Amino acid sequence: MNRSRIRRRGPRRKVDRFLADKTLVIDYKDPSVLKYFITERGKIVPRRVSGLCAKNQRKITQAVKRARMIALMPFTTINQ
Repeated sequence: MNRSRIRRRGPRRKVDRFLADKTLVIDYKDPSVLKYFITERGKIVPRRVSGLCAKNQRKITQAVKRARMIALMPFTTINQ
């Protein structure tokens, strides 16, 4: 086989779920939506992992920080 003909495909590009579904709204009072964008340790997932556009990533970050301030979401979870 000729190696130049073989093309490797990377992982499929993630779709911004807020652009795909217009009914979803980024709201700091809705932790059920925000929980998909934080890790089990409480860190905010980066944009390259979440697949969000830059504008929505900034909105998610701000919403998570606001939800933390009014105690709707934890700051961190430390397993001891």
